[in-house]
Amino acid sequence: MNNNQRRTTIFNLTVLVAALGYFVDIYDLQLFNLVSKTSLKGIGITDPSLVDYWDVRLFNVQMIGMLVGGIIWGIMGDLKGRKSILFGSILLYSAANILNGFVDNTTQYQVVRFFAGLGLAGELGAAITLVAEIMSKEHRGYGTMLIVSVGALGAVAAFFITSHVDWRVSYYIGGGLGLALLLLRFGTFESTMFDEVKQQNVARGQFLSLFSDRKRFLKYVYCILIGIPVWYCIGVLMKFSERFAKEWGIEMTPEEAIQVRRTAIMLSYIGLCVGDLLSGYLSQVFKSRKKIVMGYLIATVVLALVYLNMKSSSLTLFHIMCFLLGCATGYWALFVTIASEQFGTNIRATVTTTVPNFVRGLVVPLTLSFAGLSVSVGNIQSAMVVGAVSIGIAMIATLSIKETFGKDLNYMELS
Repeated sequence: MNNNQRRTTIFNLTVLVAALGYFVDIYDLQLFNLVSKTSLKGIGITDPSLVDYWDVRLFNVQMIGMLVGGIIWGIMGDLKGRKSILFGSILLYSAANILNGFVDNTTQYQVVRFFAGLGLAGELGAAITLVAEIMSKEHRGYGTMLIVSVGALGAVAAFFITSHVDWRVSYYIGGGLGLALLLLRFGTFESTMFDEVKQQNVARGQFLSLFSDRKRFLKYVYCILIGIPVWYCIGVLMKFSERFAKEWGIEMTPEEAIQVRRTAIMLSYIGLCVGDLLSGYLSQVFKSRKKIVMGYLIATVVLALVYLNMKSSSLTLFHIMCFLLGCATGYWALFVTIASEQFGTNIRATVTTTVPNFVRGLVVPLTLSFAGLSVSVGNIQSAMVVGAVSIGIAMIATLSIKETFGKDLNYMELS
Protein backbone atom coordinates (compact mmCIF):
# COMPACT_ATOMS: atom_id res chain seq x y z
CA MET A 1 0.00 0.00 0.00
CA ASN A 2 1.55 3.31 -1.04
CA ASN A 3 1.48 6.55 0.89
CA ASN A 4 -1.33 8.04 -1.18
CA GLN A 5 -3.57 5.04 -0.54
CA ARG A 6 -2.91 5.27 3.16
CA ARG A 7 -4.01 8.87 3.12
CA THR A 8 -7.30 8.47 1.25
CA THR A 9 -8.97 5.33 2.56
CA ILE A 10 -10.14 4.39 6.05
CA PHE A 11 -9.75 0.71 5.25
CA ASN A 12 -6.09 0.24 6.10
CA LEU A 13 -4.32 -1.59 8.90
CA THR A 14 -3.28 1.54 10.79
CA VAL A 15 -6.87 2.76 11.09
CA LEU A 16 -8.05 -0.75 11.96
CA VAL A 17 -5.49 -1.15 14.75
CA ALA A 18 -6.32 2.31 16.11
CA ALA A 19 -10.02 1.43 16.12
CA LEU A 20 -9.48 -1.95 17.79
CA GLY A 21 -7.16 -0.35 20.34
CA TYR A 22 -9.90 2.07 21.30
CA PHE A 23 -12.36 -0.85 21.42
CA VAL A 24 -10.21 -2.52 24.10
CA ASP A 25 -9.72 0.90 25.77
CA ILE A 26 -13.47 1.41 26.18
CA TYR A 27 -13.94 -2.25 27.14
CA ASP A 28 -11.64 -1.74 30.13
CA LEU A 29 -12.91 1.73 30.96
CA GLN A 30 -16.52 0.58 31.21
CA LEU A 31 -15.69 -2.88 32.54
CA PHE A 32 -14.96 -1.31 35.91
CA ASN A 33 -18.35 0.44 35.97
CA LEU A 34 -20.05 -2.83 35.10
CA VAL A 35 -18.35 -5.03 37.71
CA SER A 36 -17.29 -2.52 40.37
CA LYS A 37 -19.93 -3.38 42.95
CA THR A 38 -19.79 -7.10 42.24
CA SER A 39 -15.99 -7.10 42.47
CA LEU A 40 -16.01 -5.10 45.71
CA LYS A 41 -18.31 -7.68 47.24
CA GLY A 42 -16.02 -10.34 45.80
CA ILE A 43 -13.06 -8.99 47.82
CA GLY A 44 -15.08 -8.96 51.03
CA ILE A 45 -16.82 -5.57 51.19
CA THR A 46 -20.48 -6.23 51.97
CA ASP A 47 -21.67 -3.05 53.72
CA PRO A 48 -23.76 -1.20 51.05
CA SER A 49 -22.47 2.22 52.16
CA LEU A 50 -18.86 1.05 51.88
CA VAL A 51 -19.55 -0.49 48.47
CA ASP A 52 -20.93 2.86 47.26
CA TYR A 53 -17.95 4.71 48.76
CA TRP A 54 -15.33 2.51 47.13
CA ASP A 55 -17.26 2.44 43.87
CA VAL A 56 -16.88 6.21 43.53
CA ARG A 57 -13.36 6.33 45.02
CA LEU A 58 -11.91 3.70 42.67
CA PHE A 59 -13.57 5.35 39.68
CA ASN A 60 -12.02 8.69 40.64
CA VAL A 61 -8.58 7.09 41.18
CA GLN A 62 -8.82 5.64 37.68
CA MET A 63 -9.75 9.04 36.26
CA ILE A 64 -6.87 10.74 38.08
CA GLY A 65 -4.57 8.15 36.49
CA MET A 66 -5.97 9.11 33.10
CA LEU A 67 -5.39 12.78 33.82
CA VAL A 68 -1.73 12.18 34.69
CA GLY A 69 -1.30 9.70 31.85
CA GLY A 70 -2.74 12.11 29.32
CA ILE A 71 0.07 14.58 29.96
CA ILE A 72 2.82 11.93 29.98
CA TRP A 73 1.67 10.06 26.86
CA GLY A 74 0.87 13.28 25.00
CA ILE A 75 4.35 14.71 25.48
CA MET A 76 5.93 11.36 24.61
CA GLY A 77 3.78 11.17 21.48
CA ASP A 78 5.34 14.38 20.19
CA LEU A 79 8.84 13.37 21.28
CA LYS A 80 8.97 9.67 20.33
CA GLY A 81 6.19 9.23 17.80
CA ARG A 82 2.49 8.43 17.59
CA LYS A 83 2.87 4.74 16.79
CA SER A 84 5.17 3.88 19.71
CA ILE A 85 2.87 5.63 22.22
CA LEU A 86 -0.20 3.94 20.77
CA PHE A 87 1.24 0.51 21.50
CA GLY A 88 2.94 1.50 24.75
CA SER A 89 -0.39 2.57 26.20
CA ILE A 90 -2.10 -0.62 25.00
CA LEU A 91 0.62 -2.71 26.67
CA LEU A 92 0.25 -0.87 30.00
CA TYR A 93 -3.52 -1.06 30.29
CA SER A 94 -3.54 -4.67 29.13
CA ALA A 95 -1.08 -5.61 31.88
CA ALA A 96 -3.13 -3.63 34.42
CA ASN A 97 -6.28 -5.44 33.29
CA ILE A 98 -4.72 -8.83 33.92
CA LEU A 99 -3.40 -7.75 37.33
CA ASN A 100 -6.85 -6.42 38.20
CA GLY A 101 -8.13 -9.98 38.11
CA PHE A 102 -5.81 -10.87 41.02
CA VAL A 103 -6.70 -8.08 43.49
CA ASP A 104 -8.04 -9.08 46.90
CA ASN A 105 -8.17 -5.77 48.80
CA THR A 106 -8.96 -2.11 48.15
CA THR A 107 -5.33 -0.97 48.34
CA GLN A 108 -4.36 -3.28 45.47
CA TYR A 109 -7.51 -2.28 43.61
CA GLN A 110 -6.63 1.43 43.84
CA VAL A 111 -3.07 0.91 42.63
CA VAL A 112 -4.16 -1.21 39.67
CA ARG A 113 -6.96 1.17 38.65
CA PHE A 114 -4.53 4.09 38.76
CA PHE A 115 -2.11 2.34 36.40
CA ALA A 116 -4.98 1.14 34.24
CA GLY A 117 -6.07 4.78 33.92
CA LEU A 118 -2.48 5.76 33.18
CA GLY A 119 -2.38 3.29 30.29
CA LEU A 120 -5.87 4.07 29.01
CA ALA A 121 -4.93 7.74 28.76
CA GLY A 122 -2.64 7.30 25.78
CA GLU A 123 -4.52 5.20 23.26
CA LEU A 124 -7.20 7.54 21.93
CA GLY A 125 -5.01 10.63 21.53
CA ALA A 126 -2.26 8.70 19.77
CA ALA A 127 -4.78 6.94 17.54
CA ILE A 128 -6.61 10.12 16.50
CA THR A 129 -3.35 12.03 15.91
CA LEU A 130 -1.87 9.22 13.84
CA VAL A 131 -4.96 8.72 11.67
CA ALA A 132 -5.55 12.46 11.23
CA GLU A 133 -1.98 12.86 9.95
CA ILE A 134 -1.83 9.86 7.61
CA MET A 135 -5.18 10.58 5.91
CA SER A 136 -6.11 13.38 3.54
CA LYS A 137 -7.83 16.45 4.95
CA GLU A 138 -10.95 15.55 2.96
CA HIS A 139 -11.23 12.06 4.47
CA ARG A 140 -9.73 12.15 7.96
CA GLY A 141 -13.15 12.75 9.50
CA TYR A 142 -14.19 9.30 8.33
CA GLY A 143 -11.09 7.76 9.90
CA THR A 144 -11.66 9.31 13.32
CA MET A 145 -15.36 8.47 13.05
CA LEU A 146 -14.49 4.80 12.54
CA ILE A 147 -12.09 4.74 15.50
CA VAL A 148 -14.57 6.14 18.00
CA SER A 149 -17.56 4.20 16.67
CA VAL A 150 -15.75 0.86 16.86
CA GLY A 151 -14.39 1.86 20.26
CA ALA A 152 -17.86 2.50 21.66
CA LEU A 153 -18.75 -1.11 20.94
CA GLY A 154 -16.13 -2.12 23.51
CA ALA A 155 -18.65 -1.19 26.23
CA VAL A 156 -21.22 -3.42 24.59
CA ALA A 157 -18.74 -6.31 24.51
CA ALA A 158 -17.95 -5.69 28.18
CA PHE A 159 -21.64 -5.89 29.04
CA PHE A 160 -22.16 -9.25 27.37
CA ILE A 161 -18.89 -10.75 28.61
CA THR A 162 -19.55 -9.72 32.22
CA SER A 163 -23.04 -11.18 31.91
CA HIS A 164 -21.59 -14.64 31.32
CA VAL A 165 -18.28 -14.85 33.18
CA ASP A 166 -16.87 -13.98 36.60
CA TRP A 167 -15.57 -10.43 37.09
CA ARG A 168 -11.98 -11.66 37.44
CA VAL A 169 -12.19 -13.53 34.14
CA SER A 170 -13.64 -10.40 32.51
CA TYR A 171 -10.46 -8.53 33.42
CA TYR A 172 -8.27 -11.36 32.11
CA ILE A 173 -10.15 -11.29 28.80
CA GLY A 174 -9.60 -7.54 28.47
CA GLY A 175 -5.89 -7.93 29.08
CA GLY A 176 -5.66 -10.78 26.59
CA LEU A 177 -7.44 -8.76 23.90
CA GLY A 178 -4.97 -5.92 24.33
CA LEU A 179 -1.92 -8.17 24.18
CA ALA A 180 -3.28 -9.90 21.06
CA LEU A 181 -3.71 -6.49 19.44
CA LEU A 182 0.00 -5.77 19.87
CA LEU A 183 0.75 -8.44 17.28
CA LEU A 184 -0.69 -6.16 14.60
CA ARG A 185 1.72 -3.30 15.33
CA PHE A 186 4.22 -4.43 12.68
CA GLY A 187 1.86 -3.64 9.84
CA THR A 188 1.10 -0.07 10.90
CA PHE A 189 2.63 3.19 9.67
CA GLU A 190 4.13 6.14 11.52
CA SER A 191 2.93 9.61 10.55
CA THR A 192 5.06 11.12 7.78
CA MET A 193 4.27 14.57 9.18
CA PHE A 194 5.88 13.56 12.47
CA ASP A 195 8.88 12.03 10.69
CA GLU A 196 9.42 15.31 8.85
CA VAL A 197 9.18 17.38 12.03
CA LYS A 198 11.74 15.09 13.73
CA GLN A 199 14.28 16.14 11.12
CA GLN A 200 13.85 19.82 11.94
CA ASN A 201 15.26 21.86 14.79
CA VAL A 202 11.95 22.65 16.44
CA ALA A 203 10.69 22.14 20.00
CA ARG A 204 8.25 19.23 20.29
CA GLY A 205 5.83 18.20 23.03
CA GLN A 206 6.17 21.46 24.96
CA PHE A 207 3.11 21.10 27.22
CA LEU A 208 3.77 24.36 29.07
CA SER A 209 3.74 26.27 25.78
CA LEU A 210 -0.03 25.80 25.81
CA PHE A 211 -0.14 28.19 28.75
CA SER A 212 2.44 30.74 27.62
CA ASP A 213 0.30 32.41 24.96
CA ARG A 214 -3.20 33.71 25.79
CA LYS A 215 -4.72 32.89 22.41
CA ARG A 216 -3.27 29.37 22.41
CA PHE A 217 -4.34 28.80 26.01
CA LEU A 218 -7.94 29.84 25.35
CA LYS A 219 -8.07 27.62 22.28
CA TYR A 220 -6.83 24.69 24.38
CA VAL A 221 -9.40 25.34 27.12
CA TYR A 222 -12.21 25.59 24.57
CA CYS A 223 -11.21 22.20 23.16
CA ILE A 224 -11.52 20.66 26.63
CA LEU A 225 -14.84 22.30 27.50
CA ILE A 226 -16.54 21.05 24.33
CA GLY A 227 -16.28 17.44 25.49
CA ILE A 228 -17.58 17.77 29.06
CA PRO A 229 -21.26 16.94 28.28
CA VAL A 230 -20.22 13.52 26.93
CA TRP A 231 -18.81 12.54 30.29
CA TYR A 232 -21.62 14.29 32.15
CA CYS A 233 -23.85 11.76 30.43
CA ILE A 234 -21.56 8.78 31.07
CA GLY A 235 -20.19 9.74 34.50
CA VAL A 236 -23.39 11.09 36.07
CA LEU A 237 -26.56 10.19 34.16
CA MET A 238 -25.48 6.63 33.33
CA LYS A 239 -23.19 5.81 36.25
CA PHE A 240 -25.95 6.71 38.71
CA SER A 241 -28.77 5.57 36.44
CA GLU A 242 -30.33 3.36 39.11
CA ARG A 243 -30.96 6.51 41.19
CA PHE A 244 -32.74 8.19 38.32
CA ALA A 245 -34.75 5.04 37.61
CA LYS A 246 -36.02 5.23 41.19
CA GLU A 247 -36.91 8.89 40.63
CA TRP A 248 -39.01 7.77 37.67
CA GLY A 249 -40.94 5.52 40.05
CA ILE A 250 -39.37 2.23 38.98
CA GLU A 251 -39.19 -0.21 41.87
CA MET A 252 -36.24 -2.61 42.07
CA THR A 253 -34.20 -4.70 44.45
CA PRO A 254 -30.48 -3.90 45.05
CA GLU A 255 -29.56 -6.70 42.64
CA GLU A 256 -31.98 -5.38 40.01
CA ALA A 257 -30.53 -1.87 40.47
CA ILE A 258 -27.08 -3.15 39.51
CA GLN A 259 -28.54 -4.68 36.35
CA VAL A 260 -30.37 -1.44 35.53
CA ARG A 261 -27.05 0.42 35.63
CA ARG A 262 -25.29 -2.24 33.56
CA THR A 263 -27.97 -2.11 30.88
CA ALA A 264 -28.06 1.71 30.92
CA ILE A 265 -24.30 1.90 30.31
CA MET A 266 -24.45 -0.69 27.55
CA LEU A 267 -27.35 1.00 25.74
CA SER A 268 -25.84 4.47 26.09
CA TYR A 269 -22.66 3.21 24.42
CA ILE A 270 -24.63 1.67 21.60
CA GLY A 271 -26.17 5.13 21.26
CA LEU A 272 -22.70 6.70 21.32
CA CYS A 273 -21.66 4.40 18.49
CA VAL A 274 -24.71 5.40 16.42
CA GLY A 275 -24.23 9.06 17.30
CA ASP A 276 -20.54 9.06 16.41
CA LEU A 277 -21.19 7.42 13.06
CA LEU A 278 -23.89 9.95 12.27
CA SER A 279 -22.01 13.01 13.56
CA GLY A 280 -18.89 12.02 11.62
CA TYR A 281 -20.89 11.52 8.46
CA LEU A 282 -22.86 14.76 8.89
CA SER A 283 -19.67 16.76 9.45
CA GLN A 284 -18.37 15.45 6.13
CA VAL A 285 -21.64 16.21 4.34
CA PHE A 286 -22.04 19.72 5.78
CA LYS A 287 -18.26 20.32 5.82
CA SER A 288 -18.42 21.64 9.36
CA ARG A 289 -17.45 20.33 12.80
CA LYS A 290 -18.93 23.20 14.83
CA LYS A 291 -22.46 23.13 13.43
CA ILE A 292 -22.84 19.41 14.07
CA VAL A 293 -21.48 19.64 17.62
CA MET A 294 -23.87 22.49 18.41
CA GLY A 295 -26.78 20.46 17.08
CA TYR A 296 -25.79 17.54 19.31
CA LEU A 297 -25.52 19.80 22.35
CA ILE A 298 -29.04 21.12 21.78
CA ALA A 299 -30.31 17.54 21.47
CA THR A 300 -28.53 16.67 24.74
CA VAL A 301 -30.30 19.51 26.55
CA VAL A 302 -33.72 18.35 25.37
CA LEU A 303 -33.16 14.66 26.13
CA ALA A 304 -31.51 15.29 29.51
CA LEU A 305 -34.51 17.37 30.59
CA VAL A 306 -36.87 14.57 29.56
CA TYR A 307 -34.69 11.91 31.25
CA LEU A 308 -34.53 13.84 34.52
CA ASN A 309 -38.19 14.84 34.69
CA MET A 310 -39.97 11.77 33.34
CA LYS A 311 -42.28 9.80 35.64
CA SER A 312 -43.00 6.26 34.51
CA SER A 313 -42.78 2.73 35.84
CA SER A 314 -41.61 1.45 32.44
CA LEU A 315 -38.04 0.18 32.61
CA THR A 316 -38.11 -0.26 28.82
CA LEU A 317 -38.85 3.44 28.31
CA PHE A 318 -36.10 4.33 30.79
CA HIS A 319 -33.55 2.33 28.84
CA ILE A 320 -34.73 3.82 25.54
CA MET A 321 -33.93 7.23 27.02
CA CYS A 322 -30.46 5.98 27.97
CA PHE A 323 -29.89 4.93 24.35
CA LEU A 324 -31.11 8.29 23.03
CA LEU A 325 -28.89 10.22 25.44
CA GLY A 326 -25.97 8.17 24.15
CA CYS A 327 -26.90 9.15 20.60
CA ALA A 328 -27.14 12.84 21.55
CA THR A 329 -23.68 12.84 23.14
CA GLY A 330 -22.18 10.83 20.28
CA TYR A 331 -19.96 13.63 19.06
CA TRP A 332 -16.81 12.36 20.83
CA ALA A 333 -15.14 11.66 17.48
CA LEU A 334 -15.78 15.23 16.33
CA PHE A 335 -14.65 16.65 19.65
CA VAL A 336 -11.28 14.85 19.57
CA THR A 337 -10.85 15.60 15.85
CA ILE A 338 -11.44 19.30 16.50
CA ALA A 339 -8.73 19.29 19.18
CA SER A 340 -6.31 17.51 16.84
CA GLU A 341 -6.96 19.97 14.03
CA GLN A 342 -6.46 23.10 16.15
CA PHE A 343 -2.71 22.75 16.76
CA GLY A 344 0.56 22.22 14.87
CA THR A 345 2.33 18.90 14.30
CA ASN A 346 5.02 19.55 16.93
CA ILE A 347 2.44 19.67 19.74
CA ARG A 348 -0.55 17.88 18.19
CA ALA A 349 -0.16 14.59 20.06
CA THR A 350 0.21 16.46 23.35
CA VAL A 351 -3.05 18.31 22.74
CA THR A 352 -4.99 15.40 21.27
CA THR A 353 -4.01 13.12 24.17
CA THR A 354 -4.41 15.56 27.04
CA VAL A 355 -7.72 17.10 25.94
CA PRO A 356 -9.92 13.97 26.17
CA ASN A 357 -8.17 12.92 29.37
CA PHE A 358 -8.72 16.28 31.00
CA VAL A 359 -12.38 15.84 30.11
CA ARG A 360 -12.33 12.38 31.68
CA GLY A 361 -10.49 13.82 34.68
CA LEU A 362 -13.21 16.42 35.08
CA VAL A 363 -15.58 13.54 35.83
CA VAL A 364 -14.14 13.67 39.37
CA PRO A 365 -15.50 17.19 40.15
CA LEU A 366 -18.66 16.35 38.17
CA THR A 367 -19.43 13.27 40.27
CA LEU A 368 -18.39 14.96 43.52
CA SER A 369 -20.56 17.98 42.70
CA PHE A 370 -23.49 15.73 41.87
CA ALA A 371 -23.03 13.67 45.04
CA GLY A 372 -22.63 16.77 47.23
CA LEU A 373 -25.62 18.62 45.79
CA SER A 374 -27.85 15.54 45.82
CA VAL A 375 -27.66 15.44 49.62
CA SER A 376 -29.24 18.89 49.91
CA VAL A 377 -31.39 19.30 46.79
CA GLY A 378 -31.96 15.70 45.62
CA ASN A 379 -30.78 13.68 42.62
CA ILE A 380 -32.84 15.46 39.98
CA GLN A 381 -32.01 19.04 40.90
CA SER A 382 -28.37 18.13 41.44
CA ALA A 383 -28.10 16.52 37.99
CA MET A 384 -29.84 19.49 36.37
CA VAL A 385 -27.45 22.00 37.94
CA VAL A 386 -24.35 20.00 36.98
CA GLY A 387 -25.78 19.44 33.49
CA ALA A 388 -26.64 23.10 32.94
CA VAL A 389 -23.09 24.14 33.78
CA SER A 390 -21.52 21.34 31.68
CA ILE A 391 -23.60 21.90 28.57
CA GLY A 392 -23.66 25.69 28.89
CA ILE A 393 -19.87 26.05 28.90
CA ALA A 394 -19.60 23.52 26.06
CA MET A 395 -21.91 25.64 23.91
CA ILE A 396 -19.89 28.79 24.63
CA ALA A 397 -16.66 26.94 23.79
CA THR A 398 -18.08 25.58 20.54
CA LEU A 399 -19.13 29.04 19.41
CA SER A 400 -15.72 30.47 20.38
CA ILE A 401 -13.50 28.02 18.53
CA LYS A 402 -12.56 28.20 14.85
CA GLU A 403 -13.96 25.82 12.24
CA THR A 404 -11.34 23.23 11.26
CA PHE A 405 -12.99 21.11 8.57
CA GLY A 406 -10.58 20.61 5.67
CA LYS A 407 -7.72 22.37 7.45
CA ASP A 408 -4.19 21.49 6.31
CA LEU A 409 -2.41 19.92 9.31
CA ASN A 410 1.12 20.04 7.91
CA TYR A 411 2.38 23.02 9.93
CA MET A 412 4.14 23.71 13.21
CA GLU A 413 3.13 25.62 16.33
CA LEU A 414 5.53 28.46 17.04
CA SER A 415 6.69 28.96 20.64
